[in-house]
Amino acid sequence: MPTQEQVIQFCHDNAIIDFLQIEIVPTPDGYIRLELDVKPHLSNPYGILHGGVLTTMADTAMGAACLMKNKKVVTVSITLEFMHAVPMGTRIITDAKILHEGRQIFICECELKDTVGNLYAKAHATFFAISNFTE
Repeated sequence: MPTQEQVIQFCHDNAIIDFLQIEIVPTPDGYIRLELDVKPHLSNPYGILHGGVLTTMADTAMGAACLMKNKKVVTVSITLEFMHAVPMGTRIITDAKILHEGRQIFICECELKDTVGNLYAKAHATFFAISNFTE
């Protein structure tokens, strides 16, 4: 199985993660999570966090959960439900988990919350495994 450090480096090899200034943080349980401080350059015309940023965070967090299971995956489908607008200055944290781990199909979910636990969005996605991570 890959290490947290290998998965973190792999996530940083995705240029959009660094462009958006998303932090990849190891967790005590051996997984990783994504964190982001919401700043004005990430806003939509209404002055709130652009939904595409949350979508990118959720997609990457769920893909990283699959990487921790030694599978490189591509997204087959993803849906997000946005509960609340995310105001500037909020720190968003992902909580991704695998609901189903097949030989080639993974089904995952991800919650996007602030530091006190307010839920802003929830994602659900299906991924297709294209190879082992450590090949």
